[in-house]
Amino acid sequence: MVSYARLSRSCCAVLAGGILLAGCSDGGGGSGDPKPSASPSAPASATASPTASGSPSSSAPGTPDPLATPTALAFTFDPDRAPRNEADAKRLALGVLAEPDSWGPGFTERSPYLSSDGYWPVLPATCRWETGAVPSTVLHSVTGYSQVPAKGAKGLLQVAATVTVHTSVDEAEWEMAQTLEEALRCPDQVLRDGEKVTGLFSIGNPFGVNGNFTAADSLSERGKYVRAGVAGEHFYGWSQSRVGTVTLAVSAKGSAGHTEDEVSTAMIRALVTMLNRTQAELEVKQ
Repeated sequence: MVSYARLSRSCCAVLAGGILLAGCSDGGGGSGDPKPSASPSAPASATASPTASGSPSSSAPGTPDPLATPTALAFTFDPDRAPRNEADAKRLALGVLAEPDSWGPGFTERSPYLSSDGYWPVLPATCRWETGAVPSTVLHSVTGYSQVPAKGAKGLLQVAATVTVHTSVDEAEWEMAQTLEEALRCPDQVLRDGEKVTGLFSIGNPFGVNGNFTAADSLSERGKYVRAGVAGEHFYGWSQSRVGTVTLAVSAKGSAGHTEDEVSTAMIRALVTMLNRTQAELEVKQ
């Protein structure tokens, strides 16, 4: 298991949809997409907002402070609600997967829209993505591909969302660690012929670390995307979170006319949507 402690990056807090996700920057700007899932992660402790007089605001006596830093995840995983077989895992995965509308206005389905059953990308020592065998500990994995078509001065923006259901929490944690290690091992990766990512870096944020108060584990990758026939380097991002036995990931391959902030915001929207849906599926019933 890769140690999160050996990674250190300068990060900033990103708040969207009422959820704080860890998103980082370090000067970095089925079927088809190489990885099974992508991510913004950046941290900062919540602080009281100043009042008009300049002093911090405070809650009324006896009421909880809505800006207080959480001490525990506001979600309790119920192992009995986790899928036990492939059919249940597929139902959950398709049910929580981010559709085009989850990313924001202007996104449409790519063709094909869903990865084929049994699709599982692997990154060998060559740092070139290949298709491999689905691990026996994975009940089901699916990726949905969306895009904003090229128009005028704006190029094609491609995004993907992945849901992977594991047989146990330990296996889901192991996938998170392996994903984190990939960028360390291969900072330059060939996605497929004519497409690559360069200068890739990653950061892992377990709950309570670097402002991650929304998931048991989260990680983020950032780099530059290069495509044959398209001038320049563009933003590449991958964000991934774990909820119980399920991992959720979003990725984006930027293009001309789309800012990093714009793409990161779309990624956050899609990931938050999947986090909320998955927690609703796997939370302990009150």
